Amino acid sequence: MAITALHSAATGLRALSTRIDVVANNLANAETTAFKRARLNFEDLMYLALRQPGTTNGAGDVSPAGIFVGLGTKISNSQLDLEQGSMENTGRPLDVGIQGAGFFKVKIMDSIGGGTGYTRNGNFFVNNVGELVLGIGDGYKLIPPITIPPNTSEISISQDGNIEVIIGGQTTKQNVGQLSVTSFINPQGLQLQGGSIYTETGASGQPVDNVPGEGGTGQLLQGFLEASNVDPVKELVTLIKTQRAFELNSQSIQTADQALQTIGNLRRG
Repeated sequence: MAITALHSAATGLRALSTRIDVVANNLANAETTAFKRARLNFEDLMYLALRQPGTTNGAGDVSPAGIFVGLGTKISNSQLDLEQGSMENTGRPLDVGIQGAGFFKVKIMDSIGGGTGYTRNGNFFVNNVGELVLGIGDGYKLIPPITIPPNTSEISISQDGNIEVIIGGQTTKQNVGQLSVTSFINPQGLQLQGGSIYTETGASGQPVDNVPGEGGTGQLLQGFLEASNVDPVKELVTLIKTQRAFELNSQSIQTADQALQTIGNLRRG
């Protein structure tokens, strides 16, 4: 049975090693705008049934329990923590945070997610032709596109996504577009692409475009950006627990090795 212990402990080491990678990535992105921390979930593997419960012995007694030996653990899935990050006041008119659920829809490479990506990073810029783009990657354009006229002196973005500007010396505001927020029935099923971009999958369900504040989506806050929801203290505690569990699995391997060594030395005795 020491061989079984070796294999079981090895599965633990592999799974815990991946957990360390996930925690390290969370900590590395503690200052990444709108980053969502990930959590790794585990599940136990199959069991060796040395005796089934309910078996009857020679005296006719029914066994109340069986004997099962587990074969280790494996990673079940990685789960995004979609808890709202704190809203940080930047005072910049083109910074927009989503207070609640939802994503901005942007144009990405056609080879990735069909050319459509989703993000909670609302750090917008105006490109050389006046279009609103994200200040990440190569400047992803909004879907649908929104153009800010030249000589704009003031930009106002309401909580429902309505964009109004004042051009030049005028005093009357002019509407130039409407920001929408996209929701998914299962945002946990989105594909992480890096660069604060997510893409649709069969598990996420179809995207639904909404006016901010409707359909269960959040409202928009101009002059704010959503901070990462990583709690460094929580991540460090998880890292310590993982390290201790890693050490215990290493000790299991050493114990199983010593048992096998003892068995191997029986012949010499």
